[in-house]
Amino acid sequence: MKHTLFLFLFLVGTMSLLSQEKEILLFPNGAPGENVKLKQVDDASGNKVAGCPVLRVGNVSEPTLTFYPAPVDNNSGVTIIVNPGGGYNILAYNLEGTEICKRFNSYGVNCVLVKYRVPRREGLEKHEAPLQDVQRAIAYTRSHAKEWNINSDKIGVLGFSAGAHLSAVASTNYSSRTYPRIDSYDDVSLRPDFTVLVYPAYLSADNFKISPELKVDSNTPPTILIQTQDDKSFIDSSLFYYYALKQANVPAAMHLYPSGGHGYGARNTGHTVNEWPHRVLSWLRDIKMIE
Repeated sequence: MKHTLFLFLFLVGTMSLLSQEKEILLFPNGAPGENVKLKQVDDASGNKVAGCPVLRVGNVSEPTLTFYPAPVDNNSGVTIIVNPGGGYNILAYNLEGTEICKRFNSYGVNCVLVKYRVPRREGLEKHEAPLQDVQRAIAYTRSHAKEWNINSDKIGVLGFSAGAHLSAVASTNYSSRTYPRIDSYDDVSLRPDFTVLVYPAYLSADNFKISPELKVDSNTPPTILIQTQDDKSFIDSSLFYYYALKQANVPAAMHLYPSGGHGYGARNTGHTVNEWPHRVLSWLRDIKMIE
């Protein structure tokens, strides 16, 4: 009974939080290739992280963005476009989404939360439809910089796990739009100004190579990676990608912690890696995004 009541209050609180921000459809006339509207599934009954439920959002066929502005009296002008993880099957929407936006808002950083399409679409690469969504989110955000009181030259991407892979793909495939032009918003640059990858997945290939969809070159945005050594399934993603960035002379940083595993978001799990948001802030100062 207590568990049921807690879950109910959690869901009410989460939905209340989400209702305070306005979701904006990325593709008002329907996302490319989507012929069937799925009924979104919100599930918080699975495993907890740091004692709190994870809101797992599934069956997304209408991708959205939600703008989380920093406080007016503490707005750096920097904006982070946040891509939650979930294996391209679901989105860990609070753990790696709303909570991250609220945390960085408290540091004076604006955030845009992307609800990209999941699960994986049959016949498409796992990231193909989500890349359209995040590219559109970058274009929409940059086009609304004046209206939203943000700096159009200080817009980066941040992702977790599969969302980090998506962020890396967007950071290395920005020269061409992957969806048909919709409006004038799509006429701006799709290149992120910086990239934050937290316990990234799917970046590594064999023999210290990176996945072929990642086109790293000297114009790849400055990048920071957050990784733990005991994230055994995905540690090579960070190591190999960092090496590729180094070889291309891309400004890059990596914080490698001894423990913490995978999927901790910004919650306090009792590991030193929980400090990572502060390392990201320091790095943003180093690369002159934050004065």
